[in-house]
Amino acid sequence: MNIDRIIKMIINQILRRLVNGGISKGINMASGMGKGSTSKLTPEQQIQAKEDAKRSRKLAQMTRRNSKF
Repeated sequence: MNIDRIIKMIINQILRRLVNGGISKGINMASGMGKGSTSKLTPEQQIQAKEDAKRSRKLAQMTRRNSKF
């Protein structure tokens, strides 16, 4: 295997992890689950926000998985 391909694979893995981490952090901040969140949510709204964030992460994961092909 060519050294260029090996380097490219390593860079792609690093970039993929950075993008996935950024997406997760963005979803958490948008749903009010991030650190330093100043929003005052009722317990029902907090539960709904967690469910929405989980659903959004699943959708983002499925989208990334399907975009490879």
